[in-house]
Amino acid sequence: MAIRPLDDRVLIEPLEAEEKTAGGILLPDTAKEKPQRGKIIAVGPGKLRDNGERTPLSVKIGDEVLFGRYAGSEIKQGDKEYKVMRESDILAKVVS
Repeated sequence: MAIRPLDDRVLIEPLEAEEKTAGGILLPDTAKEKPQRGKIIAVGPGKLRDNGERTPLSVKIGDEVLFGRYAGSEIKQGDKEYKVMRESDILAKVVS
């Protein structure tokens, strides 16, 4: 089963939360924060405007992005978890 986002939505694979603090303390699963960083796996065709044209998205597959802690909808496919959210819920692209 493949997941293809619609309109201006994107499919994001969240990156794992940090397992250690800056001081080197290991965190148990219950103390870890929800990830706010992820990699875009799939993008929709863009938002449909009133004139029938689509507005292209400013992110593409492979981009690493930051998003709100509780943004989007979580879905599971097999043993992996993903987030589906609108492009407007993405806060920033990570540029290296």
